[in-house]
Amino acid sequence: MTSSYIDLRSDTVTKPDAEMRKAMADAEVGDDVLDHDPTMAALEEEVAHTLGFPAALWVPSGSMGNLIALMLHLRRGDQFLAPEHSHVLGSELGTAAWLAQGMPMALPHDGGPGRPSPETVVKAAGSPGPYFTLNTTLLCLENTHNFAGGAVMNPTEWTKLVDAARSRGLKIHLDGARLWNAAAALDVSPTELTSGADTVQVCLSKGLGAPVGSILAASPELITEARRIRKMLGGGVRQGGVLAAAGIVALRSQARLSDDHDNAQRLASGLRERGWAVDEPATNIVLAATADPSATVAQLAAVDVGAVTVAGKVRFVTHRDVSTADIDDVLSRLAA
Repeated sequence: MTSSYIDLRSDTVTKPDAEMRKAMADAEVGDDVLDHDPTMAALEEEVAHTLGFPAALWVPSGSMGNLIALMLHLRRGDQFLAPEHSHVLGSELGTAAWLAQGMPMALPHDGGPGRPSPETVVKAAGSPGPYFTLNTTLLCLENTHNFAGGAVMNPTEWTKLVDAARSRGLKIHLDGARLWNAAAALDVSPTELTSGADTVQVCLSKGLGAPVGSILAASPELITEARRIRKMLGGGVRQGGVLAAAGIVALRSQARLSDDHDNAQRLASGLRERGWAVDEPATNIVLAATADPSATVAQLAAVDVGAVTVAGKVRFVTHRDVSTADIDDVLSRLAA
């Protein structure tokens, strides 16, 4: 890779800026396993408040946050529902079945991009049967939905799905890895997109730009058990304030997510002008259909543009380390 490499593979590739590095260097720290690191505690309290929950827990990754939530909600052999191509179904290496011991059931996107309809949720949940029938106990939703191109679920759609799940006695977990992008795109408070959930996981290391870390929000009782499960999974940290300080700085950057969305629109428009078949981006993810996505990614790499393949398409993700000028540069390289 050269110095002119423009990395659109993911919004996880960002580097901490000077403000974030200084906050990390100056962070007040303690042993989080023994005493609860003070900066970690401050971050958890702020995110819990932002999401409308009474408690929260820092975890090293969104995958661990989702896994802990599933382990809280599922008993061995319980079935859980999730929209097709959800991260918990295909991108977390089977931990939902292996460690949380749940039976996954993928639901079609018949309610719109990235989400099932309420009727589909009710039908899939079924009704209680005799002891030898499968129990469906949990609905997992994803907002934004990564592999549906950063698709956004608005508060009305979210509430209808929550009500459908509750009508069948289901618990609800929200994988909100890019919930900040959804809130920015809709110009609503994150609490409008989390109300009614039992657990919510949000990433600090994607659009917000922290180097590592996610937060799981829930009731105090669930977070107490989640802290125990985190330790069981090897996720206990010591002087975690160094990482939490970066997360606190990252939270202050929510307002600039619209810049990433604008750049995604600019990229999509430019690709269409050049004959690409591109879905209209709702947030910071651009999906393009090509005859051979893997070959296209290789061709992009040859002109120092990073992309990946997801769900049979080429994915570009805009982020804070890619400027509007970089987007124009990408388009000029493709034209050449």
